[in-house]
Amino acid sequence: MLQVVQEVRSGVTTVREIPDPVAAPGQVVVASVASLVSAGTERYVVELARKSLIGKARERPDHVRRVLQKLKSEGLVQTAQQVMAKLDEPMPLGYSSAGIVLECGKGVQGFKPGDRVATTGPHAGVVSVPKNLLAKIPENVTFEQAAYTAVASIGLEGVRLAKATLGERVLVIGLGLIGQICVALLKAQGCRVFGTDVDPRKLELARAFGADAVGTGSPREAIRDFAGPAGVDAVVITAATPSNEPIEFAADVTRPKGRIVLVGVVGLNLPRAPFFMKELEFTVSSSLGPGRMDPTYEDQGHDYPFGHVRWTAQRNMEAILDLVSQGKLPVEKLTSHRFAIERAAEAYDLIVAGAPVLGAVIEYPGVDAPRQRKIALAKPKATSQEQPGVSLLGAGNYARLVMLPALSKVDAIRWRGLCTARGLNAEYSGRKAGFAYATTEADEVFNDPDTHAVIIATRHDLHADLVIKALKAGKHVFVEKPLAITADELARVRETVLSLGERCPILTVGFNRRYAPGLVAARDHFRGVSPRTVSYRFAPGYIPGNVWPQDENVGGGRIIGEACHALDACIALTGSLPVKVYAESVGAAPSLETTDDQVFITVRHADGSLSSVSYQAGGDRGAPVERFEVMGGGRTAIVEDWAEVSLWRREKVTKVDGGKERGNAAGLRGFIEAVQRGGPWPIAWEELYASARLPILALQSLRTGLPVDVATADTPEVMS
Repeated sequence: MLQVVQEVRSGVTTVREIPDPVAAPGQVVVASVASLVSAGTERYVVELARKSLIGKARERPDHVRRVLQKLKSEGLVQTAQQVMAKLDEPMPLGYSSAGIVLECGKGVQGFKPGDRVATTGPHAGVVSVPKNLLAKIPENVTFEQAAYTAVASIGLEGVRLAKATLGERVLVIGLGLIGQICVALLKAQGCRVFGTDVDPRKLELARAFGADAVGTGSPREAIRDFAGPAGVDAVVITAATPSNEPIEFAADVTRPKGRIVLVGVVGLNLPRAPFFMKELEFTVSSSLGPGRMDPTYEDQGHDYPFGHVRWTAQRNMEAILDLVSQGKLPVEKLTSHRFAIERAAEAYDLIVAGAPVLGAVIEYPGVDAPRQRKIALAKPKATSQEQPGVSLLGAGNYARLVMLPALSKVDAIRWRGLCTARGLNAEYSGRKAGFAYATTEADEVFNDPDTHAVIIATRHDLHADLVIKALKAGKHVFVEKPLAITADELARVRETVLSLGERCPILTVGFNRRYAPGLVAARDHFRGVSPRTVSYRFAPGYIPGNVWPQDENVGGGRIIGEACHALDACIALTGSLPVKVYAESVGAAPSLETTDDQVFITVRHADGSLSSVSYQAGGDRGAPVERFEVMGGGRTAIVEDWAEVSLWRREKVTKVDGGKERGNAAGLRGFIEAVQRGGPWPIAWEELYASARLPILALQSLRTGLPVDVATADTPEVMS
């Protein structure tokens, strides 16, 4: 399929060939017939991309702050590499389209193949959309009309927040695409509407959409004639300008206790005097309506109860389609340009150049286009034992910004397939790194005879099943942590490894800390010393409770998904397997979304060593993230944030430069070398299995309030 993407660093808007997406659980795959360019929102994205680096920084100071924080924690070289890689990533454009359902993922019951639907998908021949972000198209509504649905829903949400009732007088500031739609929606519910815009060409179109009066700029006298001396009842601002004039103008012409709703993007220096004197109500509208940008609504598919949230994003989309069907929202009048998908980049050139583009519709071949989930990227090299073929499943931030740069320095591999669910990252990252093909279907990798090893860097809930499939397909596996997020998953991986026996390909997990120079130096410092004590502080910082790493069903939670690094490091530092684990968290408090990311975990090891992991997300992000101390046999090792390594013995200290290295590259190189030479696994299975189990058992202890004896927790029933 073809997809419109924006290159952030170069500023070029392109149309690329991308593999078709797959129907993930809760997702619906749709063949696009038409999509709408949102001239305001997308113009901002394109113009930002076309600015210089300094211009980009001025526009997004929040990103600059994140870069400065990364500089402190990871150093200049690694930060610069990651920032440049991030700037190179293509951005998908568009969010309002219509087409025909091709297939539905697990858990989708309200749609079926062949349904005509409006979606929030990007400008692409085939899109994968959450089931709560699409709506069925009435029979008398065309695909082009339906392509306006998501954009129009933004206007509808703004109108709802304005709480305008029958007979009220409402001002719409900004008569672009969404402004014209707001005029029609307000007229449909019996309001008198005044429309203003700095472009006089848009005024007549607003009259065609039902505006009772129009004016150029900020016509205060004309509005007083329209609404009376008290002023308008409500204002909907859809303009896009850095100026503060729209806010000042709205406050000036609104009646006491009136409502002002911001749908567009304008200066937000609210003038206190009119807001204070009139007790004005000001609201910023958020996209399509309730549910939009809520992971539980979008990603997990949980709808809001009808009686509690009457108008969700999806119900707003359905309402728009109903109005179009009744002829009360003539969106077809807004179409000023049409482009075939191959020529879509021309639309953005016109918009940025200031051409009078209102509704630009992109057209697609729909279901007649051939489907393909695998596209060739580069001519594959000849197969050789010295250069094993390696494929990558998943191309998220960690894979793109850390794993691929690290592996790019390994000459002894040949890249085969890069697989992602949606395909854009697979095409971009695969082409840049020199992969032979990009795909959205994992079986293409497992069935590839020239793929000898697979690196798995997907979301955590997919790890165990992909590991099992890869091992059974005869592929060596490097899986990013965790190996599994439940006891049952881990038991199935173990059963697979044991059943394959000596025929089992190499399996290792991305427990990279054990390869960090600081940890290696500390471990070597204690060679021959037993028992040891380890105190490991891991303070990664707060993340919201509704993001996927916190979700036990997707990310496993932060103990399984991240504290596993510290627990594995303790096993590596002591050189001894765990026999008992006990975990306790902070007490519940109204300010905490979860207590699972502020815990102490104590581990007893088989040789008598004792480890204590303090995993704390409640501190300041500016403080050092990781620190550990090892003691025993008259020796001490202290490693501070992987940079400062102090090795004490006989009251003398040896300083070692850790280089802020967390062991990412070394762990990957160790895996590739093991694949090439055969022989022992980088991490022995017994130790690998223990490190994968330990966070699961720690979570069990946290839930029961009791220590867990490892020897009696061998079955999934006990461990779950």
